Amino acid sequence: MEEKDIVKALAALAQVNRLQVFRHLVVAGKPGATPGQLGEALSLPNATLSFHLKELLNAGLVDQERAGRNLIYRVQIDQMNCLLTYLTENCCQGQEGCLESACCTTS
Repeated sequence: MEEKDIVKALAALAQVNRLQVFRHLVVAGKPGATPGQLGEALSLPNATLSFHLKELLNAGLVDQERAGRNLIYRVQIDQMNCLLTYLTENCCQGQEGCLESACCTTS
């Protein structure tokens, strides 16, 4: 991933609703989720959800597939992993065990 793509991905994730949508799709895994499922799970109006999905699509973090009348959204696992690798590749100047001592918590 080029740095401009990294910046685009980070910018897309730097918004609460988009981050929630992305995390929900990570949990959904390969089956993905429809906009209806996402909207219901996250209590987002259709227009708002559509805007955020478009931003995640443009950043290359998710893809969409048409299945009959539905659109299915899935996380681009390779892109997510590239982003994580970029962010952590020089962690602690390469010292062994650096990432094992993570001190962050999520809610």
